[in-house]
Amino acid sequence: MPTVLVLANETLASRSLLNAVKERAEQGDDPRFCLVAPQARPKSGLVSYDHVLRDAAQSRVDSMLHRLRELGIEAEGDVMDPDPYSAAMDALHEFKPDEIIVSTHPETRSGWLRRDLIERLQEGTGLPVTHVVVDLDAERGDDTHTLVVANQTVGGAPLLGLLRGKAQEKPHRFIVIVPQPSTDGSAVDEARERLERVLADLRGEGLAVTGAIGDPDPYVAIMNALSFYKVDEIVISTHPATRSGWLRADLIERVRRSTSVPVEHVVVDIEAGRAAA
Repeated sequence: MPTVLVLANETLASRSLLNAVKERAEQGDDPRFCLVAPQARPKSGLVSYDHVLRDAAQSRVDSMLHRLRELGIEAEGDVMDPDPYSAAMDALHEFKPDEIIVSTHPETRSGWLRRDLIERLQEGTGLPVTHVVVDLDAERGDDTHTLVVANQTVGGAPLLGLLRGKAQEKPHRFIVIVPQPSTDGSAVDEARERLERVLADLRGEGLAVTGAIGDPDPYVAIMNALSFYKVDEIVISTHPATRSGWLRADLIERVRRSTSVPVEHVVVDIEAGRAAA
């Protein structure tokens, strides 16, 4: 049973790479797939916690694993060194692959190709390397990519109802970001649990969704997400104005001033929902 290392970052959950893995799986030798995403790097001027950057890469790994499982293809995945060559070398020792699939942007946009990654991997590993070029702009098609930002309100009925309605109107892909509530470990774990519950519920309804924990500052979390993902619209969910620190910090208008992407605000009154229940 051969082991195939799949190395990709922003293009990891792309349709082109998915098709390439599917074609390799159908060759009949029952390959084992190991997905590796180098940890994301912050864009210039943006400060991020390491685990926030790791989550951005992990969300792509999880999304690809989910799509492969839908096709009946079992795989495992991990986030490794930010440098793609170092990540591949680490994966070489951990997974002992027989071949490598590398997915990149087209040459005009790919930093990996400008650093001769394909040739370096061929020379450094001695393994066959398949190169998959992914044009994410061409793949977007008619899908609307929506960035969803929420913390305690992420599972609120008004927000989930809005997302379900959008998905019924036309094809959507949702990226859910939950800003880290604090540096307290238990609070972060609770935020991650909220996120995972929502992702599981929406995926169970057939929605295309991925997600990650974001920077504690919701504005920074959104700006970082816009550097990692290309989105068509933003949905921000908050408590009512009397309880929302995000609204007191003028988050909605700050985001609108900072991007040309449409921003929609959803108010979720958790206390009212509990009283009604």
